[in-house]
Amino acid sequence: MSPAPVFQPYGLAHLTVIVLTLALPFLLALIIRRTKLRFLERSIAFAISALLLINYVAYLIVARHFGVNAWQKTLPLQLCDWAMIVIVVALWSGRRRWLEVAYFWGIGGTLQALITPNLRFGFPDLRFISFFVAHSGIIIGIIFLMLIYGFRPRPMGIFRTIAWTEFYFVIAFTIDLLTDENYGFLLHKPEASSLLSFLSDSRPIYLIEFHLLAWIFFCVLYAPFAIVDLVRKGETAVT
Repeated sequence: MSPAPVFQPYGLAHLTVIVLTLALPFLLALIIRRTKLRFLERSIAFAISALLLINYVAYLIVARHFGVNAWQKTLPLQLCDWAMIVIVVALWSGRRRWLEVAYFWGIGGTLQALITPNLRFGFPDLRFISFFVAHSGIIIGIIFLMLIYGFRPRPMGIFRTIAWTEFYFVIAFTIDLLTDENYGFLLHKPEASSLLSFLSDSRPIYLIEFHLLAWIFFCVLYAPFAIVDLVRKGETAVT
């Protein structure tokens, strides 16, 4: 059996995935606005969520084929797994609160994984396909909902997301300590270069910096909306 192709950061396959991930939700939103078909809108939302769920189940099945047989290695405890669940619920329900959490988790964490993936296998390996279907699907779902419904995060959404993030941290970190896995990269940095590579090698300091980095990301992701609000208030005050 021939060896699996090696993943090449920012190679043709990687760049193609990034471009499609950013372009596809805008194309889908344009189609919806042109057709104004409610059925088509819900069908696309269902298709994205179904693809995410099917891909996750398929990964669990294929993982055994690639020798991942230990149960502790296939738990849904990566932050992207939780982001997937949240965006699926948002796609089904159209609830703003779910989309807010998905926005901060998906754009803050999943986008980072898309740009600097902790991945060793290149296209057309199934692990490459599964990885990017999962991560790209989350981002596509988030942007699609924001474009279709005009959703945007609110200040309270930051605090709500921080609370959910701390809950995730407790669960994932506890399982990491019990299984010696590295869900959420809470025990040590990922192998691939990322912003986490610049954090301390001391675990206590690393975890503190990890938290601070996440909170900063949430604030940065809200900043464009805050700026727009300030500009509109200024224009209203002038008129």
